[in-house]
Amino acid sequence: MRIHADQEKCCGAGSCVRAAPDVFDQRDEDGIVVALDTEPPAELHDAVREAAAICPAAAISVTD
Repeated sequence: MRIHADQEKCCGAGSCVRAAPDVFDQRDEDGIVVALDTEPPAELHDAVREAAAICPAAAISVTD
């Protein structure tokens, strides 16, 4: 799995961080998403897919 977090689309809602805190964080200054791991291990794939699905700005894309 490879993920891409589009910082231009991100609205700073933080739902990705709540769903997958080992993979996503937010910048302190504006809350925009930061991908901590663009190729997360298999045990985090379900959480990453959930984060992508619930992102209100559709800023997270996942490729297998």
